[in-house]
Amino acid sequence: MSTFVHTPVLPREVSEVLALQPGETYADCTAGRGGHAALLAAQTQPGGHLILNDADASNLEFASTHVAQQVPGIAISRFQGNFALLPRDMESAGLQADAVLADFGFSSTQIEDPARGFSFMRAGPLDMRFDPSRGLSAADLVNTASERELTRILRDFGEEPGAFRVAQAIIQARKAAPILTTEALAEVIRSVVGRRPGSGVDPATKSFQALRIAVNDEIGSIDALLSQIARAARGIGGLSGKASGGVGSERLWLAKGARIALLTFHSLEDRPVKTLFADICKQGLATDLARGGITASEEEIRANPRARSARLRAIRLNV
Repeated sequence: MSTFVHTPVLPREVSEVLALQPGETYADCTAGRGGHAALLAAQTQPGGHLILNDADASNLEFASTHVAQQVPGIAISRFQGNFALLPRDMESAGLQADAVLADFGFSSTQIEDPARGFSFMRAGPLDMRFDPSRGLSAADLVNTASERELTRILRDFGEEPGAFRVAQAIIQARKAAPILTTEALAEVIRSVVGRRPGSGVDPATKSFQALRIAVNDEIGSIDALLSQIARAARGIGGLSGKASGGVGSERLWLAKGARIALLTFHSLEDRPVKTLFADICKQGLATDLARGGITASEEEIRANPRARSARLRAIRLNV
């Protein structure tokens, strides 16, 4: 298992908006390598409880070990799966969080590992799954999707101006041989999308982003998590409560007054978060803790370039 520890984005700002106290329960929906979790879990001691979730089993294992080393004695509950399922899992386990963080960026270990197939900069199998044990890979998608579906994915999730031409090129290329590697796909894309004037960005960037989002249903997962936040903000009970028609905080995955912080990295992620948070704040169900969103300082960006595109939005539930 790699010993690489991910550098958390906006750590001071996240810490300030979540304002964890000793004895509280903190849920990290996207544990990654445990960077945020180790920092924030320490603030819940003594007596605090950490809930770790990640789709990637290796990252979840590493994060759990890392936090246990950094915060000896911390109580940890672990769940492996899509973060959209964590509210259900917590309610099934009778757990409530006082603070929640979801970092929608992907782990640096994933893009650095050629075997995961996330990057056109590294030769490897065309995979891109956060959880490589389940679901369709990027190769499956590229080699089976229709021209229309590929065009939609590249346009909607990658905002690729040449989406239709790239989709056509993929269809033609796979007739000769399946597209199974990051190198092969990148070459197809570059054959129809030249380097844009004045841009140092590789022509394959937007298409690879689009396919990663589609393979992992990232936008659908964000929408599902947001719906669970909205349900908790309205005080609507969880699994057992819904089955019996009951309403009550004892069935919710979020405690009264819970703070929720979400880190987004592009407009497709940020737009639905901004819309939902504004809506429930307007209804008086929550208080905005990061009006307009918080971005990284120039100092942090110099130290961690990944922070450049990050935006932090946060609310505190009023129920």
